[in-house]
Amino acid sequence: MSNKNKYIQVAGSAEGITSSDKVVQEILNTFTDLRHYSREIENELKVTENQSVKVYIKESENISSLHAQITACDTILERMENMLMAFQNDLGSISNEILTLQRKSISMSQELTNRQAIRGQVSQFIDDISVPETLIVAIMDLPVTDKEFLAQLQILSHKIGFIKEQSFRDTKSCQDVKEVLEKLQIKAMSKIRIFLLEQISKFRRPMTNYQIPQNALLKNKCHYEFLLLNERNTAEEICHEYVDTMSKIYFSYFKSYEGRIMKLLYEESTTKDDLMGIEDTATRGLFNKSLKHKATVFTIGNRGDVLAQQLEAPIIVPHAEIKNKYSYEAIFRSIQYALVDNACREYLFISEYFMVQNQPALQLFNKIMGKTVNLLQKNIEQYISTCFDSIAIFLCFHLVLRYKIMCHKRCVPALDDYWDMMERVLLPRFEYILKLNINSIRDCDVTKFNLEKGPHYIARRYAEFSAAIVSISENFPNELITKLLAELQEEVEMFIFRMAGAFTERKDQLIFLINNYDMILNIIMERTRDNCKEAETFKSRLSAKSGEYAEQILFPHFGEMIQYVKECEHYFEHSKLDELKALESKSLDIVMNFSDNWKKSLEDLNREVLLSFPNLVTGASLLQLALTQLVQYYHRFHKLLVPNIRSQLVNIHHIVVEMKKYKTHF
Repeated sequence: MSNKNKYIQVAGSAEGITSSDKVVQEILNTFTDLRHYSREIENELKVTENQSVKVYIKESENISSLHAQITACDTILERMENMLMAFQNDLGSISNEILTLQRKSISMSQELTNRQAIRGQVSQFIDDISVPETLIVAIMDLPVTDKEFLAQLQILSHKIGFIKEQSFRDTKSCQDVKEVLEKLQIKAMSKIRIFLLEQISKFRRPMTNYQIPQNALLKNKCHYEFLLLNERNTAEEICHEYVDTMSKIYFSYFKSYEGRIMKLLYEESTTKDDLMGIEDTATRGLFNKSLKHKATVFTIGNRGDVLAQQLEAPIIVPHAEIKNKYSYEAIFRSIQYALVDNACREYLFISEYFMVQNQPALQLFNKIMGKTVNLLQKNIEQYISTCFDSIAIFLCFHLVLRYKIMCHKRCVPALDDYWDMMERVLLPRFEYILKLNINSIRDCDVTKFNLEKGPHYIARRYAEFSAAIVSISENFPNELITKLLAELQEEVEMFIFRMAGAFTERKDQLIFLINNYDMILNIIMERTRDNCKEAETFKSRLSAKSGEYAEQILFPHFGEMIQYVKECEHYFEHSKLDELKALESKSLDIVMNFSDNWKKSLEDLNREVLLSFPNLVTGASLLQLALTQLVQYYHRFHKLLVPNIRSQLVNIHHIVVEMKKYKTHF
């Protein structure tokens, strides 16, 4: 019983048994005797073993065959392993051979590169240092203008330079050809020197067109380049010979040309007495009708063409124009344009042929043209110092400005100093003459002039002169010119006021002022821009005086009505009703007088205005202005009348229709 309990205790105990062993757990749960269960298991194992032995015995032949096959495969694999090991050894040997071949290839490639490089250098060296027979024949036998000679001359120059360079490196092979090259160099320089001197001598021939030999030199400019690189003394000789020749030629040409062309100048010249404020008398030759081909001092006429279509016109040929006469600005233009043309061409030629730029080019140019420029400068200064033709001087000043710009467009700065000097000569002289004119107007005695209500000739002179100066300087404004014109305008206005003061009647003063302002304005607007300062000034002056004049001419004919309107409006504005009522008694008489005389008054107005103003357009505009003011006064008069008197007024439409008869179109 105790043993049974022991088994039960063991069977019921789960201590030491893992929860994961399900088989053991099931046995324990069934309370089976373990020894009995063990014997059963052993029996089953024996049965299974016996069965397995039978199976192995039955399959023994197959197992033996399988063993034999495995043994055969193992043998084959061993042979394959040996073969692969052999291949591996062979590949290792081939890799080493490839590396060796690669190193040899790199070495051979480097050797080839080095040999090719040295071959090119050696080949180039041989080509540079060798003297071929074609070079010798060309330099010795061909003329210097031959294309082959020019090509071989370039090669010779290169070889000479190469030999000089290698001589500094102590290259021994240079000695083999040095003597031959020196002889060829001497021969080439000798032939080139003779050719260039012959070409330069052609400039000295009479009637020579300088462009032809210059073009020939430019075509073969490599000649001078060769001399400059290899024999500087000879190059300097050629340059000096050219400079000396051209300097004399230009000096002689311009001296002769200026002397001959100045003979074409008008014999009649402006004097110090030809001033704006000087009296216009029959004894003065300035405005004498015998001067058929000379414009007045203050009128530009067609003289301004020298700044436009004639600016680049062909120069005047003295012997072909011997029967014609010219103003000074036309002669000045011809001389300066000849200078511009020759100087620009010369500067560009020496820059290209003698290979100089900037300051060296300017120095060489001054050696050639210096004497000529000084000659022209001296002669111009001498003439200008005694010239009193202000328009000619001003045109010359603007010719200088335009030719200066022309030189800059041609990239020639060589004449800048000359142009600056011309400005310093011309502008002060113009200022001096203009101040003489200003002073002449300031000092003139108005009592010596006839009292005429038409435009005064001094005002006309001013208008013509001012319009000329303004039109010339529109594109080239100058502060000094603007200041001088303002001073001149101020003096002219003061003169006009002084002349107007000589008239006793205010209406006559206004007529004189309007005629002069209108004439000045028309001339200025005709020749200049409408918005110029002078035009705007005289527009405002004319407008103010025109309004006052319209008031003046209305008053003698319609003064009662105008006075009535002004007084009534004044009393009404200040609330003076008693005075306003007292005037009503006059209104009927004014209405009756107006109704009787208004048509005749319009006729008188029309006649008076047209007779007072030589400019019909101005007269017509002033008449219309006066009639417009009359209509305005009439409307204001109409409003001020009481109804019973207002009904007796002439209908405004009748008046307007009548006024239209005097409206003219010019």
